[in-house]
Parts: sequence; structure tokens; C-alpha cells
Amino acid sequence: MTAPKFALAACVANLPLLAQMTLPQAVDRALRHYPSIQVSQEQMNAAAAGIRLAQTAYLPRVDGLAQVNRATRNTFYGLLLPQGILPGVDGVRANNLGSVWDSGVGLLVSWQPFDFGLRRANVATATAARAQAEAAMARTRYDVSAATADAFLTVIAAQQTAEAARAAVESWQMLKRSIHALVAAELRPGADESRLEAELALAQTQVAQAEQAIDMARSNVAKFVGVDPGQLNLVAGKLERELPPDKPVPALDTPAHPEARLQNAAIAVEKSRLDSLARSYYPRFELQGLAGARGTGLETDGARLGGWNGLAPTVQNYGLGLTITFPAMDRFAIHRQEVMQAAEVRAGQAQYRVVTANLEAQFQAARAMLTGARRVAANTPVEVSAARTALDQATARYQSGLAPIDDVAQAQRLLVQARIDDALARLGVWRALLEVATAAGDIQPFLAEVGP
Repeated sequence: MTAPKFALAACVANLPLLAQMTLPQAVDRALRHYPSIQVSQEQMNAAAAGIRLAQTAYLPRVDGLAQVNRATRNTFYGLLLPQGILPGVDGVRANNLGSVWDSGVGLLVSWQPFDFGLRRANVATATAARAQAEAAMARTRYDVSAATADAFLTVIAAQQTAEAARAAVESWQMLKRSIHALVAAELRPGADESRLEAELALAQTQVAQAEQAIDMARSNVAKFVGVDPGQLNLVAGKLERELPPDKPVPALDTPAHPEARLQNAAIAVEKSRLDSLARSYYPRFELQGLAGARGTGLETDGARLGGWNGLAPTVQNYGLGLTITFPAMDRFAIHRQEVMQAAEVRAGQAQYRVVTANLEAQFQAARAMLTGARRVAANTPVEVSAARTALDQATARYQSGLAPIDDVAQAQRLLVQARIDDALARLGVWRALLEVATAAGDIQPFLAEVGP
């Protein structure tokens, strides 16, 4: 009993360490654990099985039969239209309730030697469906990767905001102590200290709001990576220390984008279905082989043999033949189906043009966002430096009695906002870089830039 307790304690102790992860690690874990990935994987497996199902049409059909019954054998002359209720009876002209045993066994083998390409077209449709499932799988992985990375950056942004808010609380506390001494020495009115207490309370509220945002954002990341939010510890790494290098943005390769690939795969499926319809209006040729045996307890003159006669087959037959069937009147329905399917193909092609236009617009917007984010990140250090200088000057003027407390409070708020702007500006460049990678359809270059 001791060993399991030690093992459980070791596992619990290791949980926080396992939950520490960088952005690339979070994305990798999401791709392995998020349920939608598994859903797409099983859909792809089902599509692969559909190909094997379509290929079974090339195999011959083998039907076996064994039957024993006891029934009357009254027959009559006349026509009965095809139906599935009244059985055809091999017997004698009579009308009585006497019954006999009948039995039969048989084997029928049917095979299509050629089908004008219909089976091949059906296999091609199933293959296109598998390609569509693979494209859907790639699209799902792309969506999950981008969503996880975006959620990760949201957590880091909330952490940066909280850090700046905590620094603001410390600054207000230091300023409050300084002014308290002046108020205690009756060099400043008590209203100044009350004003700073209000500013301090506001800053503490901002810290609480920032911590709430952290918890909410961490829960979103935990949804993707499958870790309890309380054990999740995200490592920012480069995201908070430095800016990504300013490299030229590669051109958009629209056909390679997961969304465009998925739409192309859908068009291929519709085209394959149209080809199958075009090949369905042909004669059906079937080679058939039959072997069977029958037994009956009835004589040709109507006499019944009685006993167990008829329970075992006593007369055998075999046959070989070629059956040709042609659904002549199906042409009208097939033509209408072809018209409908051709419309589906054209609709898919039009939707592809919509997708490519949207992707191009998103890519251009992401590039503009990246350019703007770099400009903002280059300007925020100037904002922080100027705000810090302004606070120092306002504080010195207040202590000299040349400025009211409002000037100090305003300068302090400007410095807090400048620090938040500076932290978020660096992260904004990373987020814009993620937007560019997402619009391009591949975030792997972004993950490589972030580093391990």
C-alpha cells in the first residue's frame, strides 16, 4: 500500500512542472489533445474505409440459400403481376388443405465483367472524399493551432497588463507615504492624501481586473491543451523580452492555404459524383452461375408421399448465363440529377473564388497590422521616457509647493498607461506576426520565430 501512495505523491508533485509550457509546446499539446482533432481523424478514417467499400464492387456477388417448409401445393392458371406477397407455387391443379415437406439449397454467383467505368468512378468519388477529409483534418489542425497561439498571447497580454498595474500600485503607495509625511508635518492639506488614497484604490481595482482577465484567458488556453487552469504556467520567453526580427513578409500562396485546399477538395468530390452520374445510364452486364437442388413430398399426379419425404433435396440443377438489364426510363431522372450536380460544381467553384478573395483581403490586412504594430512599438519607449520625466517633474513641483496634487496624479496615470502601452506594443508585434502567419495558412514560421 505504501508504494502507490509514494507514486501518487510524485505524480501530484510533478503536475505543475508538466503544466509549464511555451507557446510552441502549448500548440503541440493542443494538436495532440483537443477533441476536434480526434473528430477529424476519425472522419478521415471513415473516408478511407469508404474507398475500400467502393472497391468491393469489383468482387463477384455470391448468394447462398437453404430452406425447409411445409405448405400446401395448390396451383392455378392465370397472370399475377410482379409483387412480393403471394408466392408462386409449383404443384398440381387442386384445392385442398393437404401439405407436404419441401426443401431447397442453392448458390448464385454474379459478376460484372465490365461496367463502362462506373465502379472506377465510384472509387474515384470515395478517394476524393478521403482527400476532402484529409483537407478538413489539415484545416482543423490549422484552426486549433492558430486559436491556441492567439489564446496564449492573450494570457501574456493580460499578465503584462497586471504587471504594469501592480507597478502602479507600488508607485502610488510610495507617493502616498511621501505625501503622508508632508500632511503629517502640516505642509500639505489632508485632502491631498485622500486624493492619493482614491487613486491607490483605483489602481488596486485595476490589478484585480487584470488578474481576472488572466484567469479567464488561462481557462481558454487550458481548454485547448487539456490542463487544469490552476496548474497552467505559461512561459512568455521572447514574447515579453524582445521584438521579432523585421523580415520581409512572403507572398500569399492561396492554393496552399488550408481553407482553399478544403474548398478545392469539396469541388473534386462534386466533380467525381457528376462523373459517376454520367456513367450510370449504361446497360448492366452480369455473368451468373447457379447451382441448386430441390426436394418435395408431392408426386406429379398430386399424390403425397408422406413421412419425411421432401426434407432433403433430391433433384439438382445448374446453369450459366449472361443477364443484361437496361433502365431505359431512368434517363430522365439521371439527366435532372446531372443538371443539379453540375450546379453544385459551379457553386463550389464560385465559393472558391470567394474564399481566395477573402484570404487575400485578410492577408493584406494582417500585413498592414504588422507594419502599424512595429511603428507603435518603436514609439512607446519614447512615451514611457517622457511620462517618467513628467512624473518626476510634477512630483518635484508638488513637493516645492508649485503644483497641485492633481498634476502628480495625472502624471502618474500617464506613466502607468505608457508602461502598459509599451508592454502591449511589443506583444502587439508578435500578435500581428501571428495574424500574418494565420492569414498565410501556416503558423509554423511564427512558432519557429518564437522559439522553443
